[in-house]
Amino acid sequence: MTQTRLFFTAGRDAAGRLFPALEAAFEEDGLPLAVIELDEAENTQEISLYVDGDTADAQRRLAEILREHGEPETISQEKLPDVDWVARSLEGLKPVRAGRFFVHGSHDRHRRRIGDLAIEIEAGLAFGTGHHGTTAGCLDMIGAVVRRERPANALDLGTGSAVLAIALAKMAHIPVLATDIDPVATKVAAENARLNGVSAFVHTATAPGFHHPVFGHAGPFDLIVANILARPLMQLAPRMAAHLTPGGSLILSGILERQRDAVVAAYSAQRFRHVRTLPREGWVTLHLKR
Repeated sequence: MTQTRLFFTAGRDAAGRLFPALEAAFEEDGLPLAVIELDEAENTQEISLYVDGDTADAQRRLAEILREHGEPETISQEKLPDVDWVARSLEGLKPVRAGRFFVHGSHDRHRRRIGDLAIEIEAGLAFGTGHHGTTAGCLDMIGAVVRRERPANALDLGTGSAVLAIALAKMAHIPVLATDIDPVATKVAAENARLNGVSAFVHTATAPGFHHPVFGHAGPFDLIVANILARPLMQLAPRMAAHLTPGGSLILSGILERQRDAVVAAYSAQRFRHVRTLPREGWVTLHLKR
């Protein structure tokens, strides 16, 4: 079935009001939403709604919400090509080693070492593996936090290929909720968990926001890992606090070095304490406790 992306641009403040309204409006339809920052200096963001098949009803409802919020009803469309993005996402991907973790494709199995916690991601079963600097930083931080704190359950928010969820399950043998706004990603995440023998521990769900009931059923969490982007992480600070157990830990990445202080400040306002910053390749991974 053809998928279409309906999208529009808005200022940061307007996008902050519109995104929750769109989440509520399209939650029952199961239509994924995404927001990206187009220009930090200009404070502009782009919100996308992904629709399978006919778009007329979704576009009408989207226009109504824009009108209700006093925003221009300027909605663009993009027909998404029928491309195997899943396979393409790992073209040229090299293995990642971080502490005991070794993330690799099937062609690099021979590089495993005794004692490795190996995570295999097939070219046909990968989606959104992300920046190596952030992934490796999260893996390093997961190793340290799990050894020290021994969490009883965990959340991997924005799981993508589920590398971090699989790492948590392999190291700690605990229940891990792995969520993403993209249903393709969550399907692939489940397949990767099965491939790595941890499907009994990793539960995947397509969840566009913390209002989804899966978070209430699985939480609160002793450990939350989120490797996304600085701006969404800052916006999510109050909800992160609400879904973390007392004394629990956050591992956050997808943060440029120049964005670190702003993210730490957003979480300090929610009574989080900064424990450690791990820099890698221009990115930072944060460990915070509340």
